[in-house]
Amino acid sequence: YLDHNPGVGHPESPRRLRVIMDELNRSGLLERGNCTLIEPEPASIEEVQLVHEPDHIRLVKECSERGGGLLDLGDTVVGPKSFEVALLAAGGALKAVDLVMAGRFQNAFALVRPPGHHAGPYYAMGFCLFNNVAVAAAHLLKDFNLDRVLILDIDSHHGNGTQEIFYQTDRVLYVSLHHDPRGFPGTGFVDEVGKGKGLGYNVNIPLPFRVDDQIYLYAFDQIVIPVVSQFKPRFVLVSAGFDGHYTDPVGGLSLSASGYLETFRRALSLASRLCGGKLVAVLEGGYSLNFLGKIIAAVVAEMAGASYSMQDKGPVASSSVRKQAEKVIREVRNVQSSFWNL
Repeated sequence: YLDHNPGVGHPESPRRLRVIMDELNRSGLLERGNCTLIEPEPASIEEVQLVHEPDHIRLVKECSERGGGLLDLGDTVVGPKSFEVALLAAGGALKAVDLVMAGRFQNAFALVRPPGHHAGPYYAMGFCLFNNVAVAAAHLLKDFNLDRVLILDIDSHHGNGTQEIFYQTDRVLYVSLHHDPRGFPGTGFVDEVGKGKGLGYNVNIPLPFRVDDQIYLYAFDQIVIPVVSQFKPRFVLVSAGFDGHYTDPVGGLSLSASGYLETFRRALSLASRLCGGKLVAVLEGGYSLNFLGKIIAAVVAEMAGASYSMQDKGPVASSSVRKQAEKVIREVRNVQSSFWNL
């Protein structure tokens, strides 16, 4: 995963995984026996085609073989090894799902890059080449014949690609908490609720910039928990972006590491109650190199039932942000109450 290098100064750098692995090694989590490091395998072209058009896959491959270049708006970079690494990122998510479905592990965290949730059926976008979590979800539908899969997206940005891929199905519930999407990616508004069979199976919670832990967790409790509890997923996938941390240079929220840990506790509790604990988290964004390793070590420890000591107190949101957020949460509840008992 370190072989995909978007270049000097790009936030989605190989250093992200280095700080994560450094902290996992420093913490001793990988030596305690309840947490195992697994070697991934690349996804096949056929597996990636579960969610992407052949033309898009070919474009990434050819761009990579030519030595690299820019896709999308100038921030989605392909290098000489990016195609291979992108297949490996999708393959990491697939392997994690297979191991959990086989009962070999209770849950798994696919520490992959490049990230995926902005990649749509026929395009790359927002640092993403292939949509790793969508490939994993499509695999669960096709190869395990699951009828209800949850994708919970906690990245600071809306996962426009994931939404588009599953917008017309009732077999995948897509729930996203993200910052105001008007600037980027331009999708993720309250009234985007799915279409056709998928009507009611798309839940967007577009929070104002700089919301704090308390507001974020309130939104989770008010909307995510009741909707997911009624959907009763057979498997939980988490698009695990951590760019909502208050020190992140790219995201627009003001969450603390403790807030992310509390969010994961809720996700794990839902999985435990509804689908035997089957949960796979797939790394998306998160660019604060001072905190990313600590946040993920805390989350992995929680998933493994191990201890990890971390303290991080985030800022408190202003009263105007709080009022805006409460208004958004009321709007989401009003819209979604057409489909769910809220």
